[in-house]
Amino acid sequence: MTRLTCSIMLCIALMPALAIGDPPPYQPVEANLKARKWFQDAKFGLFIHWGAYSVLGDNEWVMNNRKISVREYEKVVSKFNPTQFNAEEWVSLAKSAGMKYITITAKHHDGFAMWNSASNPYNIVKQTPYEKDVLKLLADECRKQQMPLFWYYSHLDWHHPDYYPWGQTGHNTGRVPSGSFPKYLDAMDAQLKELLTDYGPIAGIWFDGWWDHQMKIANNPLQTRVDWRLRQTYDLIHRLQPQALVGNNHHVSPFDGEDFQMFEKDLPGQNTTGLSGDSKAGKLPLESCETISRAWGYNRHDTQYKSTRDLLHFMINSAGRNANCLLNVGPMPSGLIQPEAVERIQEMGRWMKKYGESIYGTRGGPFPPAEWGVSTERSDGSLYYLHVLNPNTKTIRLANFRAKSIKGWDSTKPKSIVAIRVDEKDTIIELDPSQLDPIDTILIIQPQS
Repeated sequence: MTRLTCSIMLCIALMPALAIGDPPPYQPVEANLKARKWFQDAKFGLFIHWGAYSVLGDNEWVMNNRKISVREYEKVVSKFNPTQFNAEEWVSLAKSAGMKYITITAKHHDGFAMWNSASNPYNIVKQTPYEKDVLKLLADECRKQQMPLFWYYSHLDWHHPDYYPWGQTGHNTGRVPSGSFPKYLDAMDAQLKELLTDYGPIAGIWFDGWWDHQMKIANNPLQTRVDWRLRQTYDLIHRLQPQALVGNNHHVSPFDGEDFQMFEKDLPGQNTTGLSGDSKAGKLPLESCETISRAWGYNRHDTQYKSTRDLLHFMINSAGRNANCLLNVGPMPSGLIQPEAVERIQEMGRWMKKYGESIYGTRGGPFPPAEWGVSTERSDGSLYYLHVLNPNTKTIRLANFRAKSIKGWDSTKPKSIVAIRVDEKDTIIELDPSQLDPIDTILIIQPQS
C-alpha cells in the first residue's frame, strides 16, 4: 500500500460526512407545500391542553411537580370522567371566534392517551369510567365543521417503562430505572401511526418534550443524551399523510423534516421567557402560542386571566412578525371550558369579524415592528396594514417609502390622521392620539406599483 493510498484512506476515515444509511435532505411534496401556505394564511388557532391531570386542577405538570408515582397517578386517571365534554360546542366556539384550526393534546408528558390506543392500554377508553374516544369525537366534529385538526404529542413520557434513560424530569415516579429507549421510540411511532390512520386527514403533529434530554454543551446546543430518531419519525408521518405539517417545540432551530417553527409564549425574534434559546425565526411558517390565563392545563387556583386587549395584541403582534397565534385553553375535568376563557375568545372573534381582513391571508409587513405597532401585508403585496397598537402614537415614519394612498380603516374616526407628508424619501403620518382606538387603529396603505 502506497503512502498516498494510506493518506486517502485516513482522510476518508476522519471525514464527518453523512453515514451511508443517512436519508437525503427532506423535500416536502406539493401537498405539503400547499398546506404550508394554508397554515400561513390561517393566522389564528385554538390550542387545547386537556387530560387526566385536569382532575387535580394543578396544571399539566402536576405529576412531576408533586412527585406523584405512576401507581398513585393511575388512581387519578381512574377518576377522569368528562361527561360534559361536547365536541360540537368546542369546535363551534373556535369557528365563531374566527379560529382556523385546532391543536389538542393527544398525549402529554404523563403518557396518558386521549384516544383508544390499540398499542397501549393506558388510555381514556380503557382506564377511565368515561370509556369514550375523545379524539374520535373531536375529529368527527372537526371534519363536519371543516376545521383542520392537529395532534399534540409529547416525546417525553413519565409513565412508559421503556422511557429510559430518564431526562431532566420525572425522577420521582417510582419506575424501575431500566428500559430500552429504542423500544420506547417504536411504541411512540406505533401510536403516531394510529393517530394518522384511524382519524381521517390530520393537519399536522405538534411535538413537545425533546428538550428533556437536551445537553447544555458549548458550541453544540443541539446535542441530546439519546437518539430521538426524529427524521425516521418525521418520515413516517409524511409517508402516512404527506400533507401533514410537522412542528416541534424543542426551543432550538428547526431540524430536517419539520414544516413549521413554533415559539412558546414568545413572539418570533424575542426570548422573554428564556425558552427560545438559539431559535431565531427562519424561513418556515411560524407560530406563537400563548395562554389565556397563566396555565396551559386546568388550574383551579389560576384566576389571572389576560385581558382581551392583551390577547388581541399578542395575535396582532404575531401576525406582524409573520406568525400565527395559537391561543390556549385548559378545559376543566368535566369537559367544560372556563367561562372566562369563552368570554375572551368570543370577544376576539367579534374583533376578527370586523378587522380580520388585516390578519387573515397576510404576511409580516414591510415595516419592522416599532414602538407604534406592527405592519401586515396581503400575501400578493397589494395592500399594507399599519396596526397602531400604542394609542399615544403621534407620528409614524415609513423609511424609504412612497404610498399611492393611505386611509383609516374606520370611517367613523376620520380625524385619526392629522396629516401625511413626504420628507425626502420617507413618508410621515401624523396622528391625533385622542382619535386612536385603544386596541388597534388600522391604517390601510396602497403601495405605488
